[in-house]
Amino acid sequence: MMKRVIVFILAALIFPLWAGCASVGKDFDSEKVKNIQNNVTTQVEIVDWFGVPFKEGSENGYTMWTYQIDKWKAVGDAESKGLVILFDDQNKVKAYRYESNY
Repeated sequence: MMKRVIVFILAALIFPLWAGCASVGKDFDSEKVKNIQNNVTTQVEIVDWFGVPFKEGSENGYTMWTYQIDKWKAVGDAESKGLVILFDDQNKVKAYRYESNY
């Protein structure tokens, strides 16, 4: 009986902490965004700096990669940052957009 009480108390203490936050995506090093140069930076460099993208797609026939992390907390504001990179047909950065509320 005492064992059940201890398990119940531990569950009651731990569950609110676990249920109080959630995240989607994969974190990335936003300090390296300043190194990106249109028409210069390659896909290989992007993978080296940020890892494998969270999402891959295409826009107007060009490859598009997305790096994104969204975090929600039971208390406080949500945190989000995202980097979308469009590559040209020579696998160099054509354009990119970075947004963050961190």
